[in-house]
Amino acid sequence: MKSAEAKAARAARRAERRAHADYTGGVYGSLLAASVVLGAGSLGNFPRVELVVLLVLTGVVFWLAHVHAKLFGERLARRALDRRTVLLVCREEWPILRAALPPALAIAVSPLLGLDVQGAVWLALCVAVVGQVGWSVRAAQRVGASWRLVVVSASINLLLGLLIVGVKLFVKH
Repeated sequence: MKSAEAKAARAARRAERRAHADYTGGVYGSLLAASVVLGAGSLGNFPRVELVVLLVLTGVVFWLAHVHAKLFGERLARRALDRRTVLLVCREEWPILRAALPPALAIAVSPLLGLDVQGAVWLALCVAVVGQVGWSVRAAQRVGASWRLVVVSASINLLLGLLIVGVKLFVKH
């Protein structure tokens, strides 16, 4: 009987975490990844490995910065830190880092698609913009937004992504 109760308690905790999940970090992380790709791609031909490392490490640094800010800026004033709180905040901010992974993967697999470095940069930029729109849709759906608000959120994030693409076109030419 205790096993069933433990399973039910774990399932309830997972459902609680999903219900309170905040995917806005994914939107932010995708925008950050697109900006990294834009900056790196505009400066010249970066080797693919460098760009993958740059994307992942930038995601790690910003994830850690957000974890630090939440832990020490927000929570420390209200309560002492414990391991559970630190892990919770790390998990809450995880979408920032997670959003950098698809563009990095796009760069990594780009040789299999026959793309040169600039083609890989464009692929990664497109993947980041699609991710940004996807994270915004997921965030809006998670909070129970109406379909109209989901469309507005997706449209605004698509516009932001297209602005980054426009900057890339402007800076390169």
